[in-house]
Amino acid sequence: MLDPRQLEALAAVVEHGGFGPAARALAVTLAAVSLRIKSLEDTLGQRLLVRGKKVRATPAGQALLGHVKQVRLMEADLLSGLQGAGGGTGRGARWQSLSVAINADSVANWFLPGVAAQLQRHRLLLEILIDDQDHTHDALKSGDVMGCVTTLSTAMRGCVAEPLGVMRYRCVAAPEVLQRCRTPAGAVSPHRLLAQPAVIFNRKDALQDTFLAQHFGLKQPQYPRHFAPAVDAFETAIELGLGWGMVPEQNLAHRPRLQELLPGATVDVVLYWQHWAHEPLSAQRLTTAVKAAARQHLRPMADETPV
Repeated sequence: MLDPRQLEALAAVVEHGGFGPAARALAVTLAAVSLRIKSLEDTLGQRLLVRGKKVRATPAGQALLGHVKQVRLMEADLLSGLQGAGGGTGRGARWQSLSVAINADSVANWFLPGVAAQLQRHRLLLEILIDDQDHTHDALKSGDVMGCVTTLSTAMRGCVAEPLGVMRYRCVAAPEVLQRCRTPAGAVSPHRLLAQPAVIFNRKDALQDTFLAQHFGLKQPQYPRHFAPAVDAFETAIELGLGWGMVPEQNLAHRPRLQELLPGATVDVVLYWQHWAHEPLSAQRLTTAVKAAARQHLRPMADETPV
């Protein structure tokens, strides 16, 4: 049996960023935290933490952190049931926290609107880690979250990957930028397009490169770039004429100033919900809400029939 106090010490060190903050959070001495971690490492015969300026978990430590999160959720579910809270509903139920990793466009467009009712009904708290959809699975792998919206279709160890649907992006710009990208004959010139800055969400965002590869055959082209890592700021920058960029098609109805560079030329991003294979009840409820929200807001995949 794993010692619960040792596991909580491990989780506290990672969650609070060090042994000192962990000791304060657990209301024990620094020596006690160090001893618990050492004892756990001795029991398992391997290192669980990489000590340094920033403490981080080893792969073995990450696996244990995932276990700690699952145990916490199962205990919270059990306590809610024992308190007669109707399995987690009602005003007497305990609040339960769930951590997820999601790309910013999904959070703004469909995730939060789709799960809000379930969060309120079952008193669920979300800790959302924002990352590019090609990288969100890293947080699930490290044990930081219990689920993620990702482009990774292959289920990771101990997880399930469920298809959600397709987010479609269109390449848009303000009219004055679009005009600068056109030849005298009115066609969009790749050379003129690359002379204009692109507005990009962050340095992990590769949608614009995908667009250029799919529709112009350009591989790793060079062009000036703005970075605006917030959905509203990103779209406002394009609207103000700072450059061109990739915007979810759902958002264009609210941005009438934005025009497509190549009408009908899109980039489709297929999304999956990766989550623990064995979920506590609270996490199961979130998974159900996520899949329902995706069916309502995302495009169906090519091999699916629209619901």
